[in-house]
Amino acid sequence: MKLVTTTAPARVLAPVEVEGVATSFANPIYEGADPWVIRKDGRYYLCRSEGDQGISVWVSDRLTDPGVKRIVWEAPEHGWNSSQVWAPELHYLDGKWYIYYAASDGKNENHRAGVLEARTDDPQGEYIDRGMLYTGDHFADQAHNRWAIDATPLQLHGKLYLLWSGWEDDRDIQYLYIAPMSNPYTVAGNRVRLCDNCDYLWERVDERPTGRGLHEGPQVIHRHGKIFVVYSCSGSWQRSYKLGMIWMDEHANPLDPRSWKKHDRPVFQGNDRVLGVGHASFVRSPDDTEDWIVYHTKIARRDGWERVVHVQKFGWTEEGFPDFGTPSPTGMALQPPRGEPANQRGSAFADSFDDQNWDNWVYYGYNRYIWVQDSRLSLGGHPRWGLVNHFRSGEKALVRGLEWSNLVASVRLMVQQGHRGAGLMFRVRRPAVGYDAWQGYFAGVSPGTNRVILGKCDGTRFQELASVEHTITPDWWHTLRVEAIADRIRVYLNNEKQIEIQDDTYSRGMAGVRVVDTHALFDEFAIATP
Repeated sequence: MKLVTTTAPARVLAPVEVEGVATSFANPIYEGADPWVIRKDGRYYLCRSEGDQGISVWVSDRLTDPGVKRIVWEAPEHGWNSSQVWAPELHYLDGKWYIYYAASDGKNENHRAGVLEARTDDPQGEYIDRGMLYTGDHFADQAHNRWAIDATPLQLHGKLYLLWSGWEDDRDIQYLYIAPMSNPYTVAGNRVRLCDNCDYLWERVDERPTGRGLHEGPQVIHRHGKIFVVYSCSGSWQRSYKLGMIWMDEHANPLDPRSWKKHDRPVFQGNDRVLGVGHASFVRSPDDTEDWIVYHTKIARRDGWERVVHVQKFGWTEEGFPDFGTPSPTGMALQPPRGEPANQRGSAFADSFDDQNWDNWVYYGYNRYIWVQDSRLSLGGHPRWGLVNHFRSGEKALVRGLEWSNLVASVRLMVQQGHRGAGLMFRVRRPAVGYDAWQGYFAGVSPGTNRVILGKCDGTRFQELASVEHTITPDWWHTLRVEAIADRIRVYLNNEKQIEIQDDTYSRGMAGVRVVDTHALFDEFAIATP
């Protein structure tokens, strides 16, 4: 059955867009936790745990786009660092790239800190495993190495130190520690505990007097003659997760606990709309005029580790202390970092995925749900390894850095599993992680209802504009094509027109593909301007 419809919905005025000027973005920018971003030579490098079984480094010219991914290290099958790879950080020290990470043999109580050293100047290249760091109290004989995660270096006055979160003994109680280093992969002395972890109720798990203190994720900011260490506290699985801070004068001795003072209140915490704020990193805008915080939040009120990453600008008080403000809610329109390049007007674009990667695409969803296999983009499936803390979010992938107004877009798609939908997105604005976290149009197939559908989303709700019956055969290639010229939109399936409507809500935006609770393969994606 085929149906052609024409509708004239009420006009909704879209925000004014300016050629070559980035107007706004929305959080969350990607799924994940423990975000670490570093900027060097005009590029941003994101370092992530790859399914708890490896480490990836991403490169981008934008803070709001994670960029192009390369897996730089995979955990061995056996040994102390064969599992539970957590919170890797990429640093440039003494003219080389290093990655600090935590890992275990599969048992949390055996977590230790390790270091990788880059073989070349390319942070996405090959790394040497420099082994385990010593994080205990018996440096002379290296006995009784202790539990350690979230290692990060501190450079001060020509000296190098390591900070991390560790256990005092065999009990699961986390404190912040520091130790001197002789080089980026060698600890040179016994650890020193920086402060107590339970001076205030807000630092404790459950925020109750009976809850244990918990400090982790230390991060360093050196500014205005002070060394700030921003840490995460309470439980990472709880919505009470937040950031606290200690600081010292830059001329003090960082190995002396008396040098450090603790802020008596949280410096960044969630609210009714943003839950479980924690494990931040800090970076400057492309033009080096703004400070930005990168942090993760929980997606649900229940206990758990399903998290997404937000970014936002922060300022400073008159006294020279960081002022992080309040976390920005999901979907709020935010101005991008100053100097960040804008999307450009697109012309012809095509990707058949023969290069076995998805470098040209920005992905919004759980990272392990997108990959290229046999020269086809796989979206919404279940990979063979690294499946942790996964959740569905209406995964979408959009062509990086380009926007279109009038276009003809086509793709071959095959539904492999699922029932809700797979297809093309176009004229998309402010995409973010979430089913309805975008503005624009979607045309696709619904295997559960055997229909071709066309709809639009305003950032909070998807509205179907038209649909027609059509058999959607699983494991069968279908060719989907969309023509969007001014306010007229036509949808074709297998070269037959299915839907035609008029709608002028969105006039310009990004384009790509999307799945909703469905696993689909995409091939021969192409866009042309009529």
